[in-house]
Amino acid sequence: MEQQNIFKALSDPTRREILRRLRAGSMSAGDIAAQFDITRASLSHHFNVLKAAELVRSERRGQQIYYSLNTSVFEDVAALMFDLFGRAGD
Repeated sequence: MEQQNIFKALSDPTRREILRRLRAGSMSAGDIAAQFDITRASLSHHFNVLKAAELVRSERRGQQIYYSLNTSVFEDVAALMFDLFGRAGD
């Protein structure tokens, strides 16, 4: 887990919204794209940043690419945040 890539990925509201939508389960790139008013090139950039941070996984199924959350990295991020900020009152 490279922290810099993770924080960069989480810093953008579009990428955070992509992650929120993937909480329900894997989605095709086309299904995700239909929910945003941005170019395919911009969306591809967002996917690449999320993949570089290992926050999402991609899987090709025929001609479609499906994205899903990489939950193990989210567990690492939660542990990092807990480490940085501790519990309330500590």
